[in-house]
This record gives sequence, C-alpha cells and structure tokens, in this order.
Amino acid sequence: MPYSARYKQSYTGERKYIIMKAAVFYGKHDLRIENIEMPKAKNGEVVIKVMACGICGTDIHIYEGDEGAAKTPRGTVLGHEFSGIVTEVGEGVTEIKVGDRVCIDPNKLCGSCYYCRNAMGHFCENMIGIGTTVNGGFEEYCAVPQSQVYKIADTTSFEEAAMAEPVSCCIHGIELCDIKTDDTVVVIGCGMIGLIMLQLSKISGAARLIAVEPEKEKRILAESVGAQLCINPFEEDVKAVLRKNGIERVTKVIECVGRPETMKQALELAGKKATVMFFGLTAPDETIDIKPFDIFKKELEIKASYINPYTQQKATELIDSRRIDVGTMVCEVAELERLPEILADSALRRKGKIIIRP
Repeated sequence: MPYSARYKQSYTGERKYIIMKAAVFYGKHDLRIENIEMPKAKNGEVVIKVMACGICGTDIHIYEGDEGAAKTPRGTVLGHEFSGIVTEVGEGVTEIKVGDRVCIDPNKLCGSCYYCRNAMGHFCENMIGIGTTVNGGFEEYCAVPQSQVYKIADTTSFEEAAMAEPVSCCIHGIELCDIKTDDTVVVIGCGMIGLIMLQLSKISGAARLIAVEPEKEKRILAESVGAQLCINPFEEDVKAVLRKNGIERVTKVIECVGRPETMKQALELAGKKATVMFFGLTAPDETIDIKPFDIFKKELEIKASYINPYTQQKATELIDSRRIDVGTMVCEVAELERLPEILADSALRRKGKIIIRP
C-alpha cells in the first residue's frame, strides 16, 4: 500500500505496523491529533486514502458533548462526509478496485431489524455510523465496508464528492416536502444546507424561491443558486418584504439553522395548509415556545428529516452531472491539524463549508 513519507514504521515484537495521523475524540472539547495504526482491509472492506472530509453540524454537536444520531464512543475518529482513493481491497470485494475514486455513505444498516425489513433503514436499531460510532474520515486512511462505497466521476473533485453525504440528507428532506410546481418555498438559513435545499427545490420545480439569511455573502450565494428574493431578517420585516413582492402565501418553509428562534419564524411565515420542514439540527435538550392554536388555525403540516435513507446514489449522480453546485459552498480547505481549532471557533465556521484534507 502506498503511504506518505511522514509515516513511521513501528515494531512491537514480530508485528510491524504503519502509523498515520487522525483526529481522535475523547469527550466534550477534547479532540486530539494523534498517531494511530493504519487500518487494513478486512473481509468485505476497502481502505480509502482520505482526500477530503467535510466538517458537519453533527461533528460540532459531538465536539460540544451532545449526542448526534448515535452516541460516539471515547477514542473514535470523527468525520463522516468524505471521499478519496481506494488503496486496498479485502477478500470478497468485487465491485470496487484499487485506484477507484469514491465517496461513502456513513450509515451501515443491519438489514435485519424491523425498520430495515420495512423500508425504513434510517431508523435501523443496530446502525453503525462511520465517523460517529466507528472510525471515520478525519484520518489519513479509513477502512469502510464495500456496501458503503460509491464511485465518483473523474470530473468531480474530492471536495465536491465529500459533499455527497449532506446532499443525500437534503434529498430525503426535499422528498418529504413533496414540492409542487406552484409552490412558494422559503429557506431559512443559507449555509451549506440551505444552499443545497434551494437548489433541490428548484430542481423539484418550485415556482418561487425565497432565501432568509442575515449575512450578505451568503445571500449573494443564495441568489447565484436560484433564490429569486433574498431577505435580511435582522434588517427587514420578512413578512412585509414578501407582501411587497406580491407573495401572499408561502406553501413550504425549510428551516436550516436549528435554533428555536428560526423554528418559530418558520411557523410564523408558513401560510395556510403549508408544510414546515425542521431540517436544522438542534441540541438534544433545546425546546421551542409555540402556540398550538397557530398550527391548528393554519392546518400546518410539520415534518422533520432524519439522516439519508437510500439517497446516496442520487446525491452522487446530481453532483457528477453538475445539476447541483456544491463547489462554490466550500470556503476553505484546511489541514487536519487545524480541526480542533475550527471546531472550537464558531466565527471560523460561519464563513462557510470547511473541508479537511488529512
């Protein structure tokens, strides 16, 4: 297997192994860059040289001591949005070969629990999460089951391919929204997820796309990917701006921030018979103060979206075909050593999507 010059060969008795760098999670605010043993491909697995791994909101929640989709054991390497090059294949691997450019779906399903057997695999009771429950992509090499590996086009950059996992999650959310050609869609929050949601809403045929975002740079990006109207909620009355532009009824609201105040705003902006999608991930113990009567009198349909069931291939194809632009969302590519600093600094993360190159 090829490896970089900075690797050291170590010996323990008769055993020889190769050391690589990894970001290892030990608890709240405790992420350490350490030298660990490089993995070997077991039966049904491939080893991937990680070329790009995105920092996700889930990584931030884990770093802050909150549980994501599953509890992260002490000593786990984080990172579940990643792509790279296959450097080794184990016995039984038939669909993937050394040299393939790939991205991964981090959610390995058991296939036998009630939810897996009834087309609800994202609720799998025995799910293995690459980068959450087992080692993920914030390391130089990562071992992954063949079933979780998807080939990418030669024209797709590794940074773009690393975005396939968040795109796949957004596809699930958009499909739950059931967007029609006469829908007026408001997206609250135009970070990476909001920008993806705008593009998927456009692909789904929405008649009007409105972005609600306080930061000017993100509003510019939102306009570039299809938003017809961008509103600064800190300086403008959102409802008044909508009325001024002839928009009397919002039929879909997609909340992508994950804060109580923006969730309340989503319910307020939604018109009668509208669908409200709470996509942004809150801390587990956060609550919102709402009036059920307001939901009742508008007959609102409130939905949420949990990870990415069966949508990774769709995401990869959208990125490979250039039907969705994810490259412009990446504001920085950083070295692995900077990961603890970035996770600890919300001001750095607000700039946009940051990709780690191990």
